[in-house]
Amino acid sequence: MQEKPPRRFVREITFFAIALAVVAFDQISKFLVRTNLTIGQVMPEQGFFRITYVTNTGGVFGLFANQAFLISLVAVAGIATILVLAWYAPLNKTPVRVCLALLLGGTVGNLIDRLALGSVVDFIDIGVGQYRWPTFNVADPVITVSVIILVYYLLFRFGKDESVERGSG
Repeated sequence: MQEKPPRRFVREITFFAIALAVVAFDQISKFLVRTNLTIGQVMPEQGFFRITYVTNTGGVFGLFANQAFLISLVAVAGIATILVLAWYAPLNKTPVRVCLALLLGGTVGNLIDRLALGSVVDFIDIGVGQYRWPTFNVADPVITVSVIILVYYLLFRFGKDESVERGSG
């Protein structure tokens, strides 16, 4: 009879598998854009949703342009923080761990671009005319949504889930 792997081991493998899946999807999508479009090219030319190949030397929405070293340093510190938080016992809840894994994957995906290319590849272009969202990549909404869910959980759920599990509330 084969023994089951320890629960902690399965949780860690799942955590890194989620992060790796985000990195892979992010990097493959950026590779496809880089190899099939030229910078500035838009497909289709009209419409609400377009693929537009641009590069971003700054952070989110182009803030801190041409500060790749500083942004990379912040990303590395963020990755270290995510890894520490992932092992912090009170945060060892499935929603938190999934958000941290998504956040790790998105951060690593954008950091790979910064280190390898000197800028981040953005290509998802949504909107019409002057009502357009800034162009972004796969990692950006993953990071944004995971941070929103994580903040919500820490503000409104943290501590409550434990009392429900113990049957006291």
